[in-house]
Amino acid sequence: MARRDDEERAEEQAAREELARLREEHRDLDSAIEALERVGAGDRLQIQRLKKRKLGLKDRMSFLHDQLTPDIIA
Repeated sequence: MARRDDEERAEEQAAREELARLREEHRDLDSAIEALERVGAGDRLQIQRLKKRKLGLKDRMSFLHDQLTPDIIA
């Protein structure tokens, strides 16, 4: 029983660390997209790829957040 609790805590900690890493990457992509759009240096295809990657990160962050948030039955 204690081993399962330790494993669950380790999985939760790993999910929290991944979520923090994804949030940072999401912010970095947001900054990169904004900079490319502001200076007009990036081509549209590159910007679209960055936006798609950012959307994928958001989906993964939502999944992890849901996993970490306990279900509350009303």
